[in-house]
Amino acid sequence: MTLLLGLDVGTTSVRAVVYRTDGLAISLASLPTPTHVPRPGWAFYRPDELWETVVAAIRGVLAKIPDPGQVASVAVASVGESGVLLDADGTATTDSITWYDTRTRAQAAWLADRIGQDELFARSGLSLQPIFSLNKLLWHREHEPDAWARSVRWLMIADYIAYRLSGEAATDLSLASRTLMLNLNDRRWDEQTLTQAEIDPRLLAPLVAGGTPLGYVSDNAAALTGLPVKAVVASGGHDHVCGALAAGVTRPGQMLNSLGTAEAVFLPIAQPLTDPKAGRQGYTQGAHVVGGGYYAFAGQYTSGASVEWLREILGAKDDPVAYTEMIAGAESEPAGSLGVLFLPHMRLANPPYDDSRSRGALIGLTMDAGRNVITRAIFEGLAFESRNTFEPLLSYPQVTAPEAVIAIGGGTRNRLLMQIKASVTNLNHHIAEAEEATALGAALLGGLAAGVYSDVDDAITSMRYGQYQIGPDPKDVPAYETIYGEVYRRFYPAVATLSQTISDLQKTTSLETGM
Repeated sequence: MTLLLGLDVGTTSVRAVVYRTDGLAISLASLPTPTHVPRPGWAFYRPDELWETVVAAIRGVLAKIPDPGQVASVAVASVGESGVLLDADGTATTDSITWYDTRTRAQAAWLADRIGQDELFARSGLSLQPIFSLNKLLWHREHEPDAWARSVRWLMIADYIAYRLSGEAATDLSLASRTLMLNLNDRRWDEQTLTQAEIDPRLLAPLVAGGTPLGYVSDNAAALTGLPVKAVVASGGHDHVCGALAAGVTRPGQMLNSLGTAEAVFLPIAQPLTDPKAGRQGYTQGAHVVGGGYYAFAGQYTSGASVEWLREILGAKDDPVAYTEMIAGAESEPAGSLGVLFLPHMRLANPPYDDSRSRGALIGLTMDAGRNVITRAIFEGLAFESRNTFEPLLSYPQVTAPEAVIAIGGGTRNRLLMQIKASVTNLNHHIAEAEEATALGAALLGGLAAGVYSDVDDAITSMRYGQYQIGPDPKDVPAYETIYGEVYRRFYPAVATLSQTISDLQKTTSLETGM
């Protein structure tokens, strides 16, 4: 039997999954992503801890299969934006800033002044936000000059793990798309941006397509992980984009909703968006992991994170029974949550608003709004925000309106949330029952690199996981349509100035500065 190993280095966990070539998982291991949060707005990884966690996950998953020698390939999907600076010996010189860390707002402001938001969008396809990799590099250069002086290579998180496995350094195009340093039009590192930002191009790894064979598992990595040295290490990609591959979302007219800690609304496009308005609205785009195509991203930065925030507040964080009861309680409440609405801007605004100072909000509270009402309002807010974030994209000529949605990720296990999403958007949602779709997408890239599949279509048609459909509830659709049009679309504009003032005021407090 030929087996494929997919790794998913995510915001909350590191998952290793072994699959058959038909996409069915036979072994899974998951460990928490080791994350350090020294102060509000800051979070970082220690690269060696990430590697040690990956090693433990691989050893754990291989311990559950009879013959690890059957693993033909390994590839890594990871969060975007975050990366690791390495010295000439391949040792990390500093900590890795998490993708969602917002300490880099000053660097984004510097880029806006030096290059310009519209110009950066024209080159990279990205709105100018603090989370993107170039801002992190500028922060390291300014605040850690000694480490910066020793650094000779920048690798994205998935690249770094592949490097530790094989000794080969490369960056796939889907992850390069999250850096602000890729010219999306010609798929090369953008020399003009690098010159203006004063970044040495030699710091960046060679660019490759997803599913490119990088080499084989090194002797050292094999000894640590238990992987066979004959296993091909392939370039992986950005987690949501790998998930799109596993779900077969590769062509215009399709739409993926990937529900994890963050949520991506992913629409394949044939050519990048060129209207600078899209960048000013906070939309991003990039290169697909396969096929030479592109994608446009809408979505939310704190989708699953908002649910986890609520679970912690309600004492259901690590209690599956309490979580099930929480969902059942929300299901008992009527559509509209008695007028309570939630704005899920818990880290920053989501497209079509480009506002890193936005805050989350609950409005419409009354004495009747108990935990069940608040819980349903959180779910409805996430659904309204999904609609609010993807609908404006449909006005651009490069984007084809979808007839249905394919959904993946841990959030799909919340059936009430998915029912609300279907009713709010009035679109059928097809739930792909792939075991860890992001890791599966990485595994497929590994299979392509190892020659297990002849091409992308062969890989997708080989999949045997199930799928089921959740459709709109006809009795709820009119109520949600009214709430969305009359209230939700006016929610952010109504509170934006207050949120921005709060954010600015907090910068002067000890809570923000950590002093």
